Amino acid sequence: MIVVTGSSGKAGKAIVKDLLERDYKVLGVDMLPRSGQSFPYLQADLTDLGQAYEILKGASSVIHMANIPAPEIHPPAKTFVDNTSMNYNIFQAATDLRLERVIWASSETTLGLPFDTPPLYAPVDEEHFPHPESSYALSKVVTEEMAAQFSRWSGIPFIGLRFSNILNPDIYKAFPETCWKDIKARKWNLWGYIDERDVAQICRKSLTAQVSGSNNYIVAANDTVMNRPSRDLMQELFPKVPVRGPLEEYGTLLSNQKAKNELGFNPDYSWRDTLEK
Repeated sequence: MIVVTGSSGKAGKAIVKDLLERDYKVLGVDMLPRSGQSFPYLQADLTDLGQAYEILKGASSVIHMANIPAPEIHPPAKTFVDNTSMNYNIFQAATDLRLERVIWASSETTLGLPFDTPPLYAPVDEEHFPHPESSYALSKVVTEEMAAQFSRWSGIPFIGLRFSNILNPDIYKAFPETCWKDIKARKWNLWGYIDERDVAQICRKSLTAQVSGSNNYIVAANDTVMNRPSRDLMQELFPKVPVRGPLEEYGTLLSNQKAKNELGFNPDYSWRDTLEK
């Protein structure tokens, strides 16, 4: 059985749907009460260690998506404390119960977002870590170190997925108004994104990828949200930032190469599928 925490969220719903379509046994977990779920579901507060143990009993692996998802939702202290406590509790319970692996939601923000201070180079890759600029980002940086410790102690693989901004076709339809009119509107994450269906793909592939220890991966689409070449975007807003290595004309500025190499990730979806039909 795979436990998916945060199963009522945008990404969580996509992950559960993807796993069920491939005949995985799934237990969904969220703070929200049951609301029409057709799969096994529990309401739980994962800041409580006992509840973390309860939801993971009998599980083979956990895909842990439950966290306060952005820095502006709650005061900074609550964001940091709640996120790190939820993550610690899941990691502690998972190792004590000897799960096969832990897949969890880290964040692109660990790399320096928002890029009000320019990145050191582009495309930004895993070596750009750590540059937390908010309590939310700091909670993810701290959790990456927790994951390394728990994996070292237990021998269980921990896979941290540094998701870019998770979007879907309904959001893509607004790009002409929300992204394309102002190049600065999405500079905060170098115009990056990931389709929710590709979030589901990488979580599923992480369940069987041949990895050990604790590893963290940038998860981004192959392109940006913009209809302009990526080098042009960098030249206009970040002219002093070196653009390193090969870069496709509209290629992502948040490198997903490590995830491709080690997890077998290959994004299937782009906003272009919606807007260029």
